Amino acid sequence: MELKNTQNRIIRMKDLPSKIGLRPSTIYGLIVEKKFPAPHKLVPGGRAAGWLESTIDAWIEGQTPSLPSDTSSLALNRGSEQ
Repeated sequence: MELKNTQNRIIRMKDLPSKIGLRPSTIYGLIVEKKFPAPHKLVPGGRAAGWLESTIDAWIEGQTPSLPSDTSSLALNRGSEQ
């Protein structure tokens, strides 16, 4: 899965759930548990916050389980089920 982007745009909370498939309350809980990157303030002292898209893409890649390097065993197992 290729998630690389040539632009590094800001992702706001309203757009984040559709990108990662989690509700805002779950995302905030993961931030508190240090299992999700904290947002950055967009303006010093301001309320607006967001994430760099590259940070979110890296987090997604870290959550994706790796497939075995030898997938031929998967085909063999499927063949024995028939």
